[in-house]
Amino acid sequence: MTHASHSPRTSDDWHENGYDLARGLAAYSGSTLVAGIAKVIAKHPEADIANAFNHKQVLCKLWARDELLKSAGSDYGRIAVLGGWYGILPAMLLEDRRFTIAAIDSFDIDPAVEQVALTLNAGFSERFRAVTADMYQIDYRGLDADLVINTSCEHIADLGAWLGLLPSGTRVLLQSNDYFSEPTHINCVSSLEEFQAKAGLSRVDFAGALPMKKYTRFMLIGTV
Repeated sequence: MTHASHSPRTSDDWHENGYDLARGLAAYSGSTLVAGIAKVIAKHPEADIANAFNHKQVLCKLWARDELLKSAGSDYGRIAVLGGWYGILPAMLLEDRRFTIAAIDSFDIDPAVEQVALTLNAGFSERFRAVTADMYQIDYRGLDADLVINTSCEHIADLGAWLGLLPSGTRVLLQSNDYFSEPTHINCVSSLEEFQAKAGLSRVDFAGALPMKKYTRFMLIGTV
């Protein structure tokens, strides 16, 4: 119910309130990630940070983080995240004290997201790097990553061809879904079994499904 004396809120009001809320939550929680979100709201008002950090996105990333710890351990020299967007997952991993991670590189083909990702992860300083790059053009051997993460496999036309670019023995965490009605999803899978078949990993340490309201997210952790 709106109080009669309150005037209608503008988008600027909501933006300012969102910034204040994020700053308050950061102060209360001590979270570097939440502090980074506040900085993004202040410095990049055009960024779709609410969508990037909505509850579905967070749940899927928490699932990835927790199963990674169970299945593959906690110690990593370098992690590469493909399709990293604003760098939410790298921040969640770097902030988690259960992990020991030297560095995370977040790659995305969209140049507009690089500065946003750097702002969000500024609190992790040299442990985080945002790079604008096409995942098909990356020198994965030179990258020397302990783990390659791609939580957007539904956007890859030929998953097997992309995985073929990675050195044999590379550990991976992959996610896809059955959300066929989303126009940007060009290569969804109908089941976990189909996802496993398309990935063709030499070893699977974890395979699971996370039912959501409109779709099911599938995840594989293993080795190419």
